[in-house]
Amino acid sequence: MTRYAQQLGARFMRMLQMAGQIVFLFQDTIRCLFHYRIRLQLLIHQIDFIGGKSVPVVIITGGFIGAVFAAQTEFQFKDLGLSSGVGPVVAIAMCRELGPVLCALMIAGRVGSAMAAELATMKITEQIDALRSLAVYPTEYLIVPRFLAMLISMPVLVGLAILCGIGSGYYVAVDILSVPGVYYWDNMVKYTHAKDVWIGLVKGFFFGIIILFVGCNKGLEASQGAEGVGLATTEAVVDSFIIVLIANFFFTFLLNALL
Repeated sequence: MTRYAQQLGARFMRMLQMAGQIVFLFQDTIRCLFHYRIRLQLLIHQIDFIGGKSVPVVIITGGFIGAVFAAQTEFQFKDLGLSSGVGPVVAIAMCRELGPVLCALMIAGRVGSAMAAELATMKITEQIDALRSLAVYPTEYLIVPRFLAMLISMPVLVGLAILCGIGSGYYVAVDILSVPGVYYWDNMVKYTHAKDVWIGLVKGFFFGIIILFVGCNKGLEASQGAEGVGLATTEAVVDSFIIVLIANFFFTFLLNALL
């Protein structure tokens, strides 16, 4: 029992330490935004990597999640005579929860892990120290372009996931399950508001910040050796998943009250 308590306490202290490191890294990144020039070439490269190359993954994720959710909703609503309510349920669910959360999880798995692995490799091969020897501040060179690219790309990716989810849900419900298209569309437009879309986009914006700083922090704090790179990559993905899911719970209530 004592051993489990010690392990739990050690895990809690590591979480506090990581939170403090992320706060200091965020503070340093914001400071660099106003004290150094923005490297446009690096920014464009990161936008392509984070946003452009994530488009196929986001389209597949959003499309099939919307299709499956529409099908399951119709299966249950049909027995209650509420088939016309499938449209707004799918649209609101995709805008508020499924779109931003699932998009964030996919980006954490694809982008967050890559950032952690790249920075961890740079650290153990002393490339970050080489940057300092060349009078290049690592945060300004490595973190700021990724930060700006994530802020630009993540809301766009979330919006794309929402759009694909709603479109595929309409196709499955109307063309495959024979839900009346007029009722589906009219009810979806009637009960889905701009607030629902904004909630999803704002969630995606903050989820992107979480993924970025968790991944970068894990990479910069990686231990030496190949094992350290693998461990940093794994922890970046797992911690990003957990933090995104926990943050989503609080954002749901906060954004609903504010927007």
